[in-house]
Amino acid sequence: MEKVLVIEDEHKLRHLIATYLEKWNFSVLAIESFEEIDQVAADWKPDIILLDINLPSFDGFYWCQKIREVTAAPIVFISSRTENMDIVMAMNVGGDDYIQKPFSLEVLTAKLKAILRRSKTSLSPETAFPHYNGLKLNVDKATISFGEKEAILTKNEFLILSILMKKPGQIATRDAIMRVLWEDENFIDDNTLTVNMNRLRKKLESIGRKEVIHTRKGQGYILQ
Repeated sequence: MEKVLVIEDEHKLRHLIATYLEKWNFSVLAIESFEEIDQVAADWKPDIILLDINLPSFDGFYWCQKIREVTAAPIVFISSRTENMDIVMAMNVGGDDYIQKPFSLEVLTAKLKAILRRSKTSLSPETAFPHYNGLKLNVDKATISFGEKEAILTKNEFLILSILMKKPGQIATRDAIMRVLWEDENFIDDNTLTVNMNRLRKKLESIGRKEVIHTRKGQGYILQ
């Protein structure tokens, strides 16, 4: 049974989401205390996380970054905010998807299933190419390591790196990457991929591999 962590401060909506997902055989933890959310995520180990932006004390952007330190589970923002900057910010801090309120529970469930399905595919041994010039992609942990240093990857970061490591030295076009990552989304634009790529590059730099992903202007990206 797949586990969904729901982080939503509106009681009625939180209850509706939890009740509906449980009918679809999800195991749901809908938290009511919004302190130490990252610790809850670390202890419960959800398969996917629903995260509102407007929360008491600290907002969803803050908690997304904290959660990213303990898990690579897909994080889906749910918010009534419609500005492109909010969507870009959600991706920039570690989110994998963004669903605007109001939404139907049927659509929400379908999206969660699609994200989980893609997440499982991206983490399967058949699509991972674990080694490249000292870089090691850990399929089970969704991490990238170089020597003794290691960084946790989001679902999108893992999949981007898998695509590039599949054919090192060959260009992966931006359109091709976007189709794989967000095949059923209509809010994703070119800038969102740039945000994900920049975030991935920073993580590679943090473990000692700077400038390993190169941009080919007007074409795409290449691992060299």
